[in-house]
Amino acid sequence: TKNGERRSVALKFRALSLLVALRKKRNKAGDDDRIFIQTGKWHVRTFDTYWCEVVDNAGIKNFRFHDLRHTAASYAAMAGASLLELAEMLGHKTLAMVKRYAHLSEAHSATVVDKMNRAMLSGVKL
Repeated sequence: TKNGERRSVALKFRALSLLVALRKKRNKAGDDDRIFIQTGKWHVRTFDTYWCEVVDNAGIKNFRFHDLRHTAASYAAMAGASLLELAEMLGHKTLAMVKRYAHLSEAHSATVVDKMNRAMLSGVKL
């Protein structure tokens, strides 16, 4: 983390099973919990190396690993996560920072307005 505090991230379902399988593939001896391991004395492979390789192979342009934080925050917000829950998930200490990450889609914003209108107008005869 930027502030040096240790932090964990919850992984579930497909992401978790893919990382477990990758760890088994990379660590045949089974005595190392790391997933991204340097191979060879002069051949250093970092997470960034793996990420760039995957993005290039997929033909994706202008996409950084950090972009996934914005995506996760936005999807969680649209799924109903509160700002406090988003702050915990992202490891942010201020709600202002959370708001920089969570972007609601136009369709989601329209749905929120629609829900508000239905709540306001329920039982009201026009």
